[in-house]
Amino acid sequence: MIRALWEKRNKGVSLIAERGPFFYGKAERNIMMEWLKSIGESFYNAWFPEQRYLAYLSGLRMTLLISLFAVLIGIVIGVLIAVIRVTARTSKLFIIKVLDKIALFYITVIRGTPMIVQIMIIYNLIFTSPNTNPIVVGAVCCGINSGAYVAEIIRAGIASIPVGQMEAGRSLGLTYTMTMRTVILPQAFKNILPALGNEFISLIKETSVISVIAVNDLMKMAGYVGSRTWDVIPPYVIAAAIYLTMTLFLTWLMGKFEKKMAKSDRH
Repeated sequence: MIRALWEKRNKGVSLIAERGPFFYGKAERNIMMEWLKSIGESFYNAWFPEQRYLAYLSGLRMTLLISLFAVLIGIVIGVLIAVIRVTARTSKLFIIKVLDKIALFYITVIRGTPMIVQIMIIYNLIFTSPNTNPIVVGAVCCGINSGAYVAEIIRAGIASIPVGQMEAGRSLGLTYTMTMRTVILPQAFKNILPALGNEFISLIKETSVISVIAVNDLMKMAGYVGSRTWDVIPPYVIAAAIYLTMTLFLTWLMGKFEKKMAKSDRH
């Protein structure tokens, strides 16, 4: 039906082009109105009947939970790897050198391969039980991926702290670990919060690929609605609008937070 109306609409546009820009007859208006009406009905069917909007809300909740836990996992992994890599520059311990090589290999592999391939490997290698919590599956898969990027962000943040800060902490009798935990990392996190916020925003969009492992996130639920309406375009457009709204809101929130931090630094 939609295809037929689309052809009628194209026919009407062709008639307008042939007869001139000032000709727009009743037949062409009717064709255009029918086409617009069909588009409206498609989006209505993708949202209201059978309370299909609840499917999007359920998928949105899953997406946000997975993104939140994935960021937390990514931060934990990122901090450990960043500290190992920074420590390896000055440490002569063999174990630190080995851990640095492992960390470098992890970062290289994760950043050099597609996220969807990583998810498929991790899912089929670790989460073989059908009773596994989907939030855990999605969070671990996305968190391992995010950890490589967070590690580089944190490493850059640590590198931005003057070397004298570490020397001052050690001169006060603090151990290397205590100085890193109480002096270096708090300052580094303050410098990299905008970058971590951008990573969180990017991760929300990237979680859309976890639908391939049957996690009922926003993309999966949009596909489900499309299978019910036999028209996949409106559900995916709605999902895209939701992702866009989240991204714009979080970007605005990060902007406000950065301005607040800038004011606190001046005072």
